[in-house]
Amino acid sequence: MTTTGGRQDAPGSSSDGPGADTAPPPSSRAGRNLWAAIAVGVALGAVILTCLLTVPKLFVAIVAIAVAVSTVELTGALRRGAGIQVALVPVLVGGQAMVWLSWPFERVGLMAAFVVTILACLVWRFGGGVSGYVRDVTSSIFVAAYVPLFASFASMLVVPEDGMYRVLCFLIGVVCSDTGGYAAGVLFGKHPMAPVISPKKSWEGFAGSMLTGMVGGALSVTLLLHGQWWQGVLFGGALVITSTVGDLVESLIKRDLGIKDMGNLLPGHGGLMDRMDSLLPSAVVAWLLLRLFVPVAG
Repeated sequence: MTTTGGRQDAPGSSSDGPGADTAPPPSSRAGRNLWAAIAVGVALGAVILTCLLTVPKLFVAIVAIAVAVSTVELTGALRRGAGIQVALVPVLVGGQAMVWLSWPFERVGLMAAFVVTILACLVWRFGGGVSGYVRDVTSSIFVAAYVPLFASFASMLVVPEDGMYRVLCFLIGVVCSDTGGYAAGVLFGKHPMAPVISPKKSWEGFAGSMLTGMVGGALSVTLLLHGQWWQGVLFGGALVITSTVGDLVESLIKRDLGIKDMGNLLPGHGGLMDRMDSLLPSAVVAWLLLRLFVPVAG
């Protein structure tokens, strides 16, 4: 469950993405290999698309794997950057429970697993003593909510009979946002959107994201789910906003921790969590809006 992350800079650059002001060299400004980043992105996209076209429910397994890896990466980043001890075992086990229970039981299974995970985190930290208890527990709950809880909404997209098309609408919206933002940022980016948080993001890149995101949303929602064109426009625009917010949130986290990447698993991309930033909040909004615009039959 990953794309280039909804950012508007060179694919594979740091999460300071949208709105690059100059054309990218073969290696991105972050010192990464652009072609390696593109190859990894295409390969991951091909795996997801193959699963959706053959056995759509396998998408849940992809989400579960992405959640586990991203959880480990974020936990490690919090430990390295701030000495925070996340309750990794409860968050990992609870995260898998959230993803898999959201498949057959949807919201009921998801919320049951989430609250049990919170209780487990509260108890797990007893062994660490008094010092840092509140910090570590709240960080554990944050990780559980930010990664598996949000990602489980992507799993719930694939549950209905038309779930494959719902997931495709979600992914198309984020990819269109990324592609349009990157192109507009490279060609026209001059006005920084959030210079302190993410210097490479520009308002021109955001405008490009909004344009392509709304077009992609209108086409995908009408052609794949037979919704109204205006619903697709709103859907695509909402995903652009959540993708951008997700980018900025992770940039803030990394700046606060004093790190560049969450990990180094993906060549040219950094860690998997670095690719999940825009997808996680977008999954929540995609599920909510598609349920509203295109109700599930039965």
